[in-house]
Amino acid sequence: MLTPAPTRPRHIVFLVFERFQVLDLAGPMQVFLSASEHARDAATGRPIDYRVSVVSSGPNRVRGSLSLAIDAEPLPSALVPGTTVMVVGGRGVEAASQDLVLIDWLRRHADEAERICSVCNGAIVLARAGLLAGKRATTHWVDCDKLQRNFRDVTVDRDAIYVRDGKIWSSAGVSAGIDLALALLADDHGEAAATVTAKWMVLYVKRPGSQSQFSEFIETIDHEKAGAFAELHHWILRNIRRDLSVPRLAAQAGMSERTFARKYRRLIGVPPAETVKRLRADTARHHLRTSTLPLKTVADRCGFGSVEQMNRVHLKFYGLTSRTLRDIG
Repeated sequence: MLTPAPTRPRHIVFLVFERFQVLDLAGPMQVFLSASEHARDAATGRPIDYRVSVVSSGPNRVRGSLSLAIDAEPLPSALVPGTTVMVVGGRGVEAASQDLVLIDWLRRHADEAERICSVCNGAIVLARAGLLAGKRATTHWVDCDKLQRNFRDVTVDRDAIYVRDGKIWSSAGVSAGIDLALALLADDHGEAAATVTAKWMVLYVKRPGSQSQFSEFIETIDHEKAGAFAELHHWILRNIRRDLSVPRLAAQAGMSERTFARKYRRLIGVPPAETVKRLRADTARHHLRTSTLPLKTVADRCGFGSVEQMNRVHLKFYGLTSRTLRDIG
């Protein structure tokens, strides 16, 4: 029996720069390679054919995180039809956003590309090229303030895992690039293809773009940078049902309210009240998954005024109701 011909090739061009984040590249790339090997187009049943390449405006050997380097091709002079450009993130993003060759290339080829995407703080490069003007976008939560402050014509969605606005797609930090790639795969070849690929990659769930990027929030904090508040965060968790207003937190931290609020946002990236909501949401989710306590009891134990308030917070951060979080375990 003849094997059916693959679907038309789709080209994924990853744009990297010095000090890029390796997972921003490797995670999404593996999605497309796994799809080509294991999945089929949902509509036709034909094999999927992604052609992946890595390009750079600089040297052919590009250094990334973890002391790893990758061979990259020069920026292409033209894009073949069906090309998606994906700009990764990393510590070198500021220098990359000032790279005139790179920025000019993005501007000149924006119309040619089928889609233009960013992973993590690669959104800063897209914004510098003017490709996010008038668009919704997201980035790593640490960089949301910077993106909004420096590019006022961008509407920054601080909570989303990924955002699609026309042909421009953007994702939150690091592992969210995998979610973005799965969404692109579903857009190209159907949800079934994305589900098969996620299963092969041993991913528990393909998260919706609207789900909050804050999952187990306290684990994402850079404790070296924010060490001054590490004990405060543990104190919050130990006292999650108590008064956790800014005045109370400031007193616990031994600071004036104004100094505390300013320093906290500078180091953590969000206001103190936002952290309290997120930690309450995570704690409640843990109780919902691991106990049979009534919803009202969980809400009370986690400092929510009511089940309705807890439900609103869970919808905001996870895109799921409290009852659904319990049902899925």
